[in-house]
Amino acid sequence: MSPPPLAVREQLRAERFGTVWKEDLHDVFVDVAPYYDRANRVASFGLWSWFLRNFMSLVELRPGQRVLDVCAGTNAVGIALLEREPSLEVHAMDRSAAMQEVGRQRAAARGLKIRSNIGDVHVLPFPDNHFDVVTLQWASRHLRVRDLFTEIHRVLKPGGRFHHCDMLRPGNPIVEKLYYAYLRGSLAVTGLFFRSGSAAWGVKKYFIDAIELFYSAEELSQVLREQGYRDVVAKSLLAGMIGMHRAAKPFADGATE
Repeated sequence: MSPPPLAVREQLRAERFGTVWKEDLHDVFVDVAPYYDRANRVASFGLWSWFLRNFMSLVELRPGQRVLDVCAGTNAVGIALLEREPSLEVHAMDRSAAMQEVGRQRAAARGLKIRSNIGDVHVLPFPDNHFDVVTLQWASRHLRVRDLFTEIHRVLKPGGRFHHCDMLRPGNPIVEKLYYAYLRGSLAVTGLFFRSGSAAWGVKKYFIDAIELFYSAEELSQVLREQGYRDVVAKSLLAGMIGMHRAAKPFADGATE
């Protein structure tokens, strides 16, 4: 089945998944926080770190920059950035205090400082033009994408870069069907292996439905441009199952550098 047009996609996503986003996902991440990273390594057949390395390869950094990691979870991105450039000022923003507590422990074990903020990422508690770099990994399919991208655009400095990575809807329908079949199996296996609670079991179907109604890499590039970003670069992995984007907030004259 073909996905709905971009013009109505966000409205349909909100209508279909709004209750899950508001009422269910918080309990899911409380449930999975202690084993989140281990479960994803198992489900990805060990490719989880490879995904992160590919994502980091798109991120350009300079010493002393201020960085915001949105939906930071267990701080995998913030840790990777600080290990690459220790002089960064890294802020983490996430709705889940449970995930951020795991992330705090992970960062502390490495002697790294990440400033944690708990709250709704659709309303970022930062001033305009504040960050040099904003990152977002493994979360946008659970969010109001256009609202969030607008808010990220607001807090970026002119010339600042936004880096995005998530599981996307493959553009090839055959790959898409195989992808969903794999996800059904992997969710069941990891749920049993890690003894997931009722909250995580209750949203298994949602995790596939959310991708089915999400964006392909090409469509997400178009959404970024419509939200005012420039120099949009997309990179796909595994035939479009994973998509990564880099985009810039233009200066007032339209330039990006």
